[in-house]
Amino acid sequence: MTSPTVPVPEGTPEPAAKSEDPRQRSIVREARRYFMSEGYAATRIEPIARAASVSTATLYGYFPSKAHLFSAVIADAADDFQAQMRTVGMAGGTAREQVTAFATAYANFMGDRFVRSVFRLVMAERPRFRDVAQGFFERGRSDFGAPLMRALTVLAERGELSFPKAAWAAGQLMGMIEHPVFFMPLVTGDEVQTQRTTECIVAEVVETFMARYGT
Repeated sequence: MTSPTVPVPEGTPEPAAKSEDPRQRSIVREARRYFMSEGYAATRIEPIARAASVSTATLYGYFPSKAHLFSAVIADAADDFQAQMRTVGMAGGTAREQVTAFATAYANFMGDRFVRSVFRLVMAERPRFRDVAQGFFERGRSDFGAPLMRALTVLAERGELSFPKAAWAAGQLMGMIEHPVFFMPLVTGDEVQTQRTTECIVAEVVETFMARYGT
């Protein structure tokens, strides 16, 4: 059975929440595996249906086209990221303790190979799914950046930090972490890893951040 020719404009709607239907969840999970290993263009619907133990007709009943299925896969990955992001918070303690806790959790998240694999997939298909990709990146920025800015603002109000804008301070903190643990492997490949440990990277980042913004 061949894929129906359903034209899908940029910004194909993403599911608002994870489905409770076990067959739909299985389809999305198997599709994620194929899209990430094969890429969008090379991925075929029939193997996904077989891996999910459903017929192709059943799969198309949930997702009218491969484009709709891809959008659901990205939304599902974003949901998983959001669940992980909930652990990347600012706990109680001094400014240094809170910044260290955030930096450690964020470094562990951004250094995860699965996270990079999803980002690679989204970036590769951005010309085809521009709005889906933009929504994915904006969601990540909101889930991470907004809570961090709120926490930094509280620390500034307590007199433990001083900065002109919370957004600048948050962006610099996240950027110092992202460069060695995320962007370098993203560009050079997972086989090329920084020689520094995560603990060493976090310690250097926190020291630089506190030297700049600590009071």
